[in-house]
Amino acid sequence: MSIKIEMLRSFCAVAQAGNLSDAADQLGRTQSAVSMTLKQLEAHLANPLFESERKNRLTPLGEQVLRLGLSQISQFDNTIAAIEKSARSPQGILRITAVPSVAISVFPELVRTLSERHPSLKIELRDTDTQQVLESIGQSWADIGIASARKTLNGIKTTLLFSDQFGLVMSANHPLVHKPGPLRIEDVFTAPFLRNALCEQIETPAFAESLGKADITVHNTQSLLAMVRQSDWVTVLPQLVTEIAPEGLAFRTISDLPDMRNVYLYVREQTSSSRFIDEAVTIIHDTTHRLSDHDVITLS
Repeated sequence: MSIKIEMLRSFCAVAQAGNLSDAADQLGRTQSAVSMTLKQLEAHLANPLFESERKNRLTPLGEQVLRLGLSQISQFDNTIAAIEKSARSPQGILRITAVPSVAISVFPELVRTLSERHPSLKIELRDTDTQQVLESIGQSWADIGIASARKTLNGIKTTLLFSDQFGLVMSANHPLVHKPGPLRIEDVFTAPFLRNALCEQIETPAFAESLGKADITVHNTQSLLAMVRQSDWVTVLPQLVTEIAPEGLAFRTISDLPDMRNVYLYVREQTSSSRFIDEAVTIIHDTTHRLSDHDVITLS
């Protein structure tokens, strides 16, 4: 017997509800049917998922299965929704996902141009972090992805789109804004530092060593910028990220930090939307090249 999606759906419903009755109502099934499904799943795994028959406490295995099961159910439901939406879109549907700092610069021109050329084309845009961009393109939820990391994916063409410089981001009234002379790594860590995922891409030894001593990590960019803006905290981010920053923030380059943030373009190959994808890629390249004219980024 293999594990079916409905088995995971039943288990997750019971685990979240904490009892069979509410889970059965949610699923539109009888309690006995849900109970039988759980028994089949536990028999297949040869281990219990609940601590007792009351179904209100998970075993360690049950906690892992819940986490993984919810992820698989979400993927399955998203895939079905995408299939159904494609069936309702006679001209086609184009899905693009990008990290926020690039999305805010690229998406407006992209949508305007494609909508004018193809009025019936369905376009879905999503801005999210690099990990979710890679998951979206890898799981076929997106046709084009723009991410701040390189990863080899089957059936996906990956190219370097552009590079931009890392620098210090801080409140506009922070003392380091007006510090005379070049800013150095040792200056950065004299202030309370907020670590973020993009910092992991920096390989300069002096920075990496100091980064290891940072106690606070913020994964959401908007939350990170809000915290920096309202306090004496500082962080290091690519310059283009400042395009989505609220007023009241400042960016300074760091003289002994040569690292660049590399942004990669992921394009799905062999798809029925190839014509639209090719057009979108051209627009993306044109837009990022125009950004370079304003010294916001340095193209490779």
